[in-house]
Amino acid sequence: MTAIPHYTRWPAVEGYCWPISVTAGDEVPVQVASRAASFSVVVRLVRDGPTEMWRREGLSAGDHGVGATAVADGCDWPTAFGIQTGSDWPSGYYEVRFIADSVEGPAAVSEAFFVIRPSPARPTGNPLLVLSTNTWNAYNQWGGRCLYSGAHRVAFTRPLERGYLRRPAAPFETDYDGRLAATDGDPEHRRVVAYQHRFDYPLWTSSAGWHNWERRFVRWASSIGSTIDVAVNADLEFHPEVLDGAPLLLSVGHDEYWSWGMRDRVDRFVTGGGNWVILSGNTCFWQVRFEDGGRSMVCHKGRARTDDPVISGDDVSRLTSIWSDPLIGRPETLTTGLTFTRGGYHRIGGAVPGGDGGFVVHRPEHWVFDGTGLRDDRSFGTTDGIVGYEVDGCAFEWSGGRPVPTGVDGAPADLSILATAPARLISITAERCEAPVAIWGSVVPPGDLEFVAGVLFGDDRSEHVTRIGEGHAVFAVFGSTGGTVVNAGTTDWAYGLDTDPLVQQITANLLERLG
Repeated sequence: MTAIPHYTRWPAVEGYCWPISVTAGDEVPVQVASRAASFSVVVRLVRDGPTEMWRREGLSAGDHGVGATAVADGCDWPTAFGIQTGSDWPSGYYEVRFIADSVEGPAAVSEAFFVIRPSPARPTGNPLLVLSTNTWNAYNQWGGRCLYSGAHRVAFTRPLERGYLRRPAAPFETDYDGRLAATDGDPEHRRVVAYQHRFDYPLWTSSAGWHNWERRFVRWASSIGSTIDVAVNADLEFHPEVLDGAPLLLSVGHDEYWSWGMRDRVDRFVTGGGNWVILSGNTCFWQVRFEDGGRSMVCHKGRARTDDPVISGDDVSRLTSIWSDPLIGRPETLTTGLTFTRGGYHRIGGAVPGGDGGFVVHRPEHWVFDGTGLRDDRSFGTTDGIVGYEVDGCAFEWSGGRPVPTGVDGAPADLSILATAPARLISITAERCEAPVAIWGSVVPPGDLEFVAGVLFGDDRSEHVTRIGEGHAVFAVFGSTGGTVVNAGTTDWAYGLDTDPLVQQITANLLERLG
């Protein structure tokens, strides 16, 4: 056997697919680098259970290494083989598993992925789940950097680190998958840390990737007999026809990074009568730009106003700052109804450490709660802690004992708040750091209180810090004209689909009514 360390972030075989989105019948080129003499590949369609679709053994590839510009420009590895998809292969998420021959332990196995998006030539009429692949790319530190550790341009044409697509790596099997869901003093947090250390998974794999949220949603939807088509974020810009004929768009988990073209397409879809269910938090928080035909994504984040070349041009609307930046002039509330700037965190980084992870109901008569038996001021979602880790809200005031949006943040006039939970933007200053330095290091997390206040209110931010610091997770609906948008306002909604009958019933109501 080849001597490979038992726990390592560097599998013996790694690869990526480009493009990552195709239609049925297309060939998928796969780029691979290998330290093993030979390897096998298994392609599986992943729904309620994996279905093997393609297999090859005895393949080989060179060890191409990591180029100096791999993070920004991609690896540029040669194509090792192609996966010929069948014209009858359904739309969905396809796992590409590399298995190194004569290698033991976790280093023997790694994964890539591609999706088959629906073809307008063969409309299915199914709901369309758009994977948060922009967010996966933003957090992926393969090659040494990501948007959270100094990069401002990150490539899709590189492998994803271990843990984004599947956890744990073979040969270990466990129901626990390292969920980032509890505050520092909670025993669950110690379990998270122990899990990360045991399997040597990078920190950011708990914040993004197929394994965390979308996988759960697809598994649950399949279990109730609902067929879901699948696409990727960039398809909304480069293949806008992907929404043609779809009754319902789905965003699940952590759909954080959006381009101008993506928003244009979704706005047209909803205005034209399409429905959108957002079971995601921190949704559409940062604007990004695609470059090199979609191979790379640019986001200057907190340094956008100084480092993004757009700032010196005549049109700053494409600035890669937060969408709520007044310089952009297009707050995400105009599209999603909610915003992270009025939400924040729940049970993470010292934010609402005593929270119970559930929503309190304010409008139990709404059809989304049909069959739940919920009443005013009753909670749901506490069993699996569906509120967290990042949540979206809106500015509101109380009227007649119920929350009513004020609209000062751009929230639609017809937005109806169905449920809420307390949330808080994390405060990080030289004098006070609520987020543990051991977690964040020298990187200030996106959406921290002082940064958001500075962007929204400029030099007057100090008087607004308290006002926006105490936020809420908001579960809301709007759409008096065009289609209906339901926004759950939380990343962790999909965890409730595992065991919580109330969360399952509400989600089933959404699919039945809107999909």
